[in-house]
Amino acid sequence: MTGTIRSFGLGLRKPHYADVLETRIAVDFLEVISENFMVDGGRPRQILRDVRDRYPVALHGVSMSLGSADGLDGAYLARLRALVDEIDPLFVSDHLSWSRIEGFNSHDLLPLPYTQEALDLVCANIARAQDVLGRTMLIENPSTYIDFAGADMTEWQFIAAMCERTGCGLLLDVNNVFVSAANHGFDPRAYLDGIPANRVRQIHLAGHSQGAELLIDTHDQPVPASVWNLYAHILPRLGPVATMIERDDAIPPLHELLAELATARAIGERTLMAAA
Repeated sequence: MTGTIRSFGLGLRKPHYADVLETRIAVDFLEVISENFMVDGGRPRQILRDVRDRYPVALHGVSMSLGSADGLDGAYLARLRALVDEIDPLFVSDHLSWSRIEGFNSHDLLPLPYTQEALDLVCANIARAQDVLGRTMLIENPSTYIDFAGADMTEWQFIAAMCERTGCGLLLDVNNVFVSAANHGFDPRAYLDGIPANRVRQIHLAGHSQGAELLIDTHDQPVPASVWNLYAHILPRLGPVATMIERDDAIPPLHELLAELATARAIGERTLMAAA
């Protein structure tokens, strides 16, 4: 991938709003949680406009519920479209999961069975979302803690078919791959080798925690060596891609996140040099 253009950014959370608005930090982009800004006017929307004046922004959603058997919420899509039109983001993304049924929102990213029926449902929902938003979405692979009986395919086969049918891109969460692989006993490199690398547009790097029996995707730890190793494994197969550090709890000072981002840049530079 000689000459591949890559960018590096951070997930922006409330403790660092002042940091990014008062000084220019060394990032190529910032990602925000879409739902935090899907309001008409008010202080949150103004903060996002101010951030967008200074940095490119990606919108990352947690409530679209692409796996919902009820279909997508039209009012939600309309609010998101208004935000997209105003901010003109680098990417719009959400998760391969579901959270809503019969009007109830669990506020959890619940897993899907990897069956043909679920694939048909997810693809129909993605197609509708992309039509309403007027752009290609990025879909993030989940962290999972249970398997479903009767699965027709692996998660990476499901993702490949989803991309083929909808034309969507991928937000590859490398930590999620590691967590799910540890929980279910599959080879994370086989997963990475099985996804359509040409669809990956963005990467999340994060940490996790050890639960009583399973790894938990807590996003409250630094990126561990296991995740850095998987990042280095997949990166040579990717074209232009935007990598970011994601931290949602126990959020450290900004300089610690920037140090992690520097590690990502160094791995990126090494892969480019190796390919030259």
